[in-house]
Amino acid sequence: MADWDAWLGREERRKDVLSHARADRWLATFDRALDLAPKTPLPQGIHLCLCNPDAPSSALGPDGHPSRDMSADSFLPPVPEKIMPRRMWASSKMQFHAPIAAGADFERISRIASISEKSGGSGNLVFVNIAHENRANGVLAVEETQTLVYRAAAPVDAPLSPPELGSERFDPSEWDTHRVITPDTRLLFRFSALSFNTHRIHYDAPYARDVERYRGLVVHGPVTATLLLELAASRLGENALKSFNFRGVSPAIANEPLHLVMRGSGADIELGAFADDGRQVTAASATT
Repeated sequence: MADWDAWLGREERRKDVLSHARADRWLATFDRALDLAPKTPLPQGIHLCLCNPDAPSSALGPDGHPSRDMSADSFLPPVPEKIMPRRMWASSKMQFHAPIAAGADFERISRIASISEKSGGSGNLVFVNIAHENRANGVLAVEETQTLVYRAAAPVDAPLSPPELGSERFDPSEWDTHRVITPDTRLLFRFSALSFNTHRIHYDAPYARDVERYRGLVVHGPVTATLLLELAASRLGENALKSFNFRGVSPAIANEPLHLVMRGSGADIELGAFADDGRQVTAASATT
């Protein structure tokens, strides 16, 4: 076990502006049409495209993420890239306090909340929990705890993940709300641009297949989360949620149907995303 105590509690501050142009592009990406008059609240999840890392192109690593800072002054713990080169967004827990409007000055204060090492079927893993405090015009808007996971490289002969779609079909009969969407490469490209995300699994098919051993381009976890937030808004109204938690279960692959579902109400809302054959992609919950 590495000694990560020196990184616990470290803070990073980033500032941004939610311009009307960026808000328009977010809405266009998700086929949303809202009146963006001054102070009009944006859909929940808009904070995901703000205050993202902006490393120069020359400072990107082989996977497209910013190269790891292995110094003692780095914000993120220096998980050795040679041992655990893969890094991904595993889950998030969000608390919504106030809506965010176009034109807002935005600030994110991030703090390393916990670091843990675990051993699983796929080898050793390092989990890093980052507590984000998101403020719009000085007002607390969203608190989010994001979990990153670091893991070893996939063996060169590892089976492609996830398996090919099976013959079974997802049954939505036990859910109150059901929508089917097929996230395609255009959606992935636009979201990567909005969030300044250069992780190659989302746009470089040979890399995704040959290096990380995915069966195709991977849909961003936050894209699926945003689609689930949109599903909730279609039933409950905009900015109705007080909390939203999501966890990646299995990769969603571009150009394949994704079943978005929801059931329950109040303090017991369950949401999920499933592949066409019933394989669960994302597990989520929410409260109003």
